[in-house]
Amino acid sequence: MGGGGQLTEAGESQAAGVYTWEEVQRHCSRNDQWLVIDRKVYNITQWAQRHPGGFRVISHYAGEDATEAFTAFHPDLKFVQKFLKPLLIGELAASEHSQDRDKNEAIIQDFLSLRLQAEREGLFQAQPLFFCLHLGHILLLEVLAWLIIWLWGTSWTLTFLCSILQAIAQSQAGWLQHDFGHLSVFKKSSWNHMLQKFVIGHVKGASANWWNHRHFQHHAKPNIFSKDPDVNMLHFFVIGATQPVEYGIKKIKYMPYHHQHQYFLLIGPPLLIPVYFHVQIIRTMISRHDWGDLAWSMSFYLRFLCSYIPLYGLLGSVALISFVRFLESHWFVWVTQMNHLPMDIDHEKHRDWLTMQLQATCNIEKSLFNDWFSGHLNFQIEHQ
Repeated sequence: MGGGGQLTEAGESQAAGVYTWEEVQRHCSRNDQWLVIDRKVYNITQWAQRHPGGFRVISHYAGEDATEAFTAFHPDLKFVQKFLKPLLIGELAASEHSQDRDKNEAIIQDFLSLRLQAEREGLFQAQPLFFCLHLGHILLLEVLAWLIIWLWGTSWTLTFLCSILQAIAQSQAGWLQHDFGHLSVFKKSSWNHMLQKFVIGHVKGASANWWNHRHFQHHAKPNIFSKDPDVNMLHFFVIGATQPVEYGIKKIKYMPYHHQHQYFLLIGPPLLIPVYFHVQIIRTMISRHDWGDLAWSMSFYLRFLCSYIPLYGLLGSVALISFVRFLESHWFVWVTQMNHLPMDIDHEKHRDWLTMQLQATCNIEKSLFNDWFSGHLNFQIEHQ
């Protein structure tokens, strides 16, 4: 019997706890999952359902080496080691390479050396004051937006200006919660989690758990169909070099794809946040019984409506937040997609971490405006 209480197949070398890559790779189904970290073999079949980062992100590495992903996702490696021990079922045979399939071991070692050098130079040490000031300017924008209407009235011009300020605040809050969600601001993970829930929940009206479970998959397998939710276009668009060919061969015609460059502007940026994300967030919180995140989310809408109903009435306030979401959605789409959509988008190729990230990611020119506008995601390669 392997770790995690899962029966192993007869004929494999379980008694000695020594495995080949071929044996490991057979355990990659939803109900049977092994992975390798630092040549140690772990049975994660039962643990995957309890994984704090979500079932899908860890399952994307079933049947393969997850060492680099494990290191990238866990700031405190010593802490998470205690969760690995009960899952350990053996190690790779001495005759096996440390890397599976065609992963480039030389690149992996060079990238490890680069990471260690960056750690020694303190490049991963954040400045909490910067992020506090970032939060301060977001809250200031929200206050200014409300004061403009409260002091000078609800004319179309002032309403439009209020919407612009609110959209800027919402977009910047999105970038800020993203940093907290990556546990990259404070040394204590609990502080990062708390601030993320405040920013994405109370300041934006969304769900931290929904965002994290979705976004972690993107980082684990960027631009990989069926694994990165950011390239799941729900048949509205075809992207990359492979998908259009596959749709053509299979004669899949959900949409007039030869006109997608025209209708993208009608249903892409305008609807992503106001419709798709909004529905997905509500459905996810309710289906997962995530009442904590639901309370955070509702606190935003309660605060917003209490602030603006005396000025615009209920319908006017709903129209205002809908327009803010419309503006924010355009901002979000252009920033997030310019870093990934121009790059390689394909099915799983089992590349090493650095190669996978570089082929799916590009940077945008640095400037003070670009840094602020994109929440520093114009440095997407370094971020990935």
